[in-house]
Amino acid sequence: MILPIIAYGDPVLRKVSADITPAYPDLKSLIANMYDTMNNANGVGLAAPQVGLAIRLFVVDTAPFADDEDLTAEEQKFLLGFKKVFINAKITEETGKKWLFNEGCLSIPGVREDVSRNEQITIEFLDEDFKPQKLTLNGLAARVVQHEYDHIEGILFTDKISSLKKQLIKGKLANISKGKVNVDYRMKFPELKGKR
Repeated sequence: MILPIIAYGDPVLRKVSADITPAYPDLKSLIANMYDTMNNANGVGLAAPQVGLAIRLFVVDTAPFADDEDLTAEEQKFLLGFKKVFINAKITEETGKKWLFNEGCLSIPGVREDVSRNEQITIEFLDEDFKPQKLTLNGLAARVVQHEYDHIEGILFTDKISSLKKQLIKGKLANISKGKVNVDYRMKFPELKGKR
């Protein structure tokens, strides 16, 4: 089932999310719905706060990045198969030099900015069966995970850009929160709650 994506301005996007247990209701359905929602919106990652739930859960599928011709065959193969569920994740290490990449977000449609992030991370998390996992990721996979991890920490990619750039996109962000944006996927706008 495709869920509405929560738009910029909703307080749920600013909450630090809570851990969950295997008893979380209908978790398998929620995960399937999050994948459906992400794929419908042509995303590569989606965090639970983006569907209105302040829980430490996000999904990623980096396959759309695999056709970037600047990548090695090995990198392309990895990105093509990198599809994961992250529960109660904790980034334990961020290393390597910082690099810029133009990021966007399904909750902030029509806004893209260069964001600086570390090239390598180590993350510990539980998979969908609540089995402990530990991964060290590089490049685009690390970036996608960092972006989604920020969501469960109440951080948006627009928090990581310069003050000048923040000023330049202020009007766009205000319009998004009011629903004055064209998107081809379902969204829920904070300033329209109860008005539709």
